[in-house]
Amino acid sequence: MRALADAQPLPFWLDDPGNRPEPHAALIGDERCDLLVVGGGYSGLWTALLAKERDPGRDVVLVEGEEVGWAASGRNGGFCAASLTHGFGNGFARWPSEITALEQLGLRNLDAIEAAVERYAIDCDFERTGEIAIATKPHQVAELEEAAEQARVLGLDDGLTYLDRDAVRAEADSPTFLAGLWERTGVAMVNPARLAWGLKRACENAGVRIYEHTPATRIGARGAEVAAGTPYGRVRARHIALGTNAFPSLLRRVRPYVVPVYDYALMTEPLTDEQLAALGWRNRQGLSDTANHFHYFRLSADNRILWGGYDVLYHYGSRISRDYHQRPETFRKLALHFFRCFPQLAGIRFTHRWGGVIDTCSRFSAFFGTAMDGRVSYAAGYTGLGVGATRFGAEVMLDLLAGDRTERTALEMVRKKPLPFPPEPVRWAGIGLTQRALARSDARGGERNLWLRAMDRMGMGFDS
Repeated sequence: MRALADAQPLPFWLDDPGNRPEPHAALIGDERCDLLVVGGGYSGLWTALLAKERDPGRDVVLVEGEEVGWAASGRNGGFCAASLTHGFGNGFARWPSEITALEQLGLRNLDAIEAAVERYAIDCDFERTGEIAIATKPHQVAELEEAAEQARVLGLDDGLTYLDRDAVRAEADSPTFLAGLWERTGVAMVNPARLAWGLKRACENAGVRIYEHTPATRIGARGAEVAAGTPYGRVRARHIALGTNAFPSLLRRVRPYVVPVYDYALMTEPLTDEQLAALGWRNRQGLSDTANHFHYFRLSADNRILWGGYDVLYHYGSRISRDYHQRPETFRKLALHFFRCFPQLAGIRFTHRWGGVIDTCSRFSAFFGTAMDGRVSYAAGYTGLGVGATRFGAEVMLDLLAGDRTERTALEMVRKKPLPFPPEPVRWAGIGLTQRALARSDARGGERNLWLRAMDRMGMGFDS
């Protein structure tokens, strides 16, 4: 509790007045354009920017209900992963015949993000350090060994290193670490808010017209055009790309596929040289444990530790509210877990505490589609790995609007949707039952009970 006493109730990344751009004015009146992008997070920003890269003459408008980067894009842990499938294991279980192509596309997508950061001079502390998946229980050691062997058999082990107890503790020292699997090149660490703000600036320089504090409230077809209504105006366009993710889709048919859940994080004060030396975290990798209810943690550019995850909260009726951004009981739990992991940091203080909403779907990776005779496209369901995968999703949305058959649109992952979630109250009860079963699985050596095995068979093997 003492460590949390001075923590500010706001996201660390957004608490950056020296770099936070001034918001654009809201849309007043009517606009017309070639492409309207709805949503000013990564999904919408990449879509707008890539649309201009493909065709600099295309007239693009982006509308955002709050400010660019305000929601998940400014609140996440800053893990920019190559994986398009929420990890190799999830992708292999769902698309075994496509996993090699998906992994290659993911790495190319991450390379393209790195190139864009350099090309547009985006100051977002981009560090391609990789990520270590950490085993903290004996059964997780065996799972990591199996994953490493599976990747080797498929020829996907380039840059993948298995670390035993001594080796993983040589990378980052915690008495809880038993083994690790280091993906050396497939993950970069970024400052997520500065990435969003940098993409905003790149969009502006490319000629995208951006309106903030302008929620799109409805869409519909108007002759050869589609149109979106806003509180004080309307935008008519040839095409619309929806990047609303966790927020209720403007297409009602899409809403059953997405569940909004809340995730939480803490940020410490900057570590001293002595504290850093006690950790031995010289290579600055992102870290995450492999429990069902897992933690993710990484170093910031100024050597703070972001510590997040574990509790993921769903609210009845898929409710979204600013009131859910703070949850004291979760922050206390996270602080307790932090000092259990790093007892050598006793006495350190947290400076920020916050939460944010994540869009999840039943397969834990993005799904795609079109509506209104192909004039509207959408992507959603990234389940926490959207920092990198949203750029790929933007490419897919633009391919779909163009009617192009590409390597991306040919994927089964793109062509088929996940199972929808049931309506309330079954949705709320099912998610609660699954969360309790996952907690029991963590406590019982990873054993999945009858309920979890049934969810696995249905393709809804829920992950916290």
